[in-house]
Amino acid sequence: MSAAPAPPVIDSTSDPRHPFGLPLGSVRALMSLAIGAFFWIALLYPGEPGAFRPPLGHFFLLALVLMAFSPSTRNSLEAGSSSVLPWFLRVLFVGGTVAVVAFVATQHPDRLPVRLKPDADELQRWWVPLLAFTAGGFTAGLIVRTLFGRETVLFRSLRSWLSVVGLVMLSLELGFVLIGATSQAPNDFLQYWDAAELAVVAAYFGTRA
Repeated sequence: MSAAPAPPVIDSTSDPRHPFGLPLGSVRALMSLAIGAFFWIALLYPGEPGAFRPPLGHFFLLALVLMAFSPSTRNSLEAGSSSVLPWFLRVLFVGGTVAVVAFVATQHPDRLPVRLKPDADELQRWWVPLLAFTAGGFTAGLIVRTLFGRETVLFRSLRSWLSVVGLVMLSLELGFVLIGATSQAPNDFLQYWDAAELAVVAAYFGTRA
């Protein structure tokens, strides 16, 4: 009787559980770091207290980041990966945030209450659409996970693509910020961009819930 064929060897780059070939949990940590960077830039941006504020969509994204620090997510990281990279990125996110807030609180304390508060006009116009995109994306991620199951190759591939697209969108918008594209009042293009970005990132977090 011939022996059963050995299962195919899948390295970390080819395995759809590991986008970019990174250890499990690294993409969530990278997303958290990218989202946190918007608030770092907002606090460190020179000028008057109201010179720059994070776009409203990033307050919704920050709520998703808090989910990445939930006990269930920590347990899944512990069970799924022995790499230190996800934890290093998380420490960098927390440590960087604490350092930036502490620096601004001592050097420019007038910025904190202004720049960590959404713009009133933006909040009035966009909070309902952005909340709808966040809830819709997260729900879509939960539905996809339920329909396909956590362990199917199709589901893992879809989840990986969501993570890739979400991280690329976050990186591009961070580039907009760095070149000063959002130094003025947010325009409609950036609002629509944030809505699409929220849907993608929320869907990814929904598949990880």
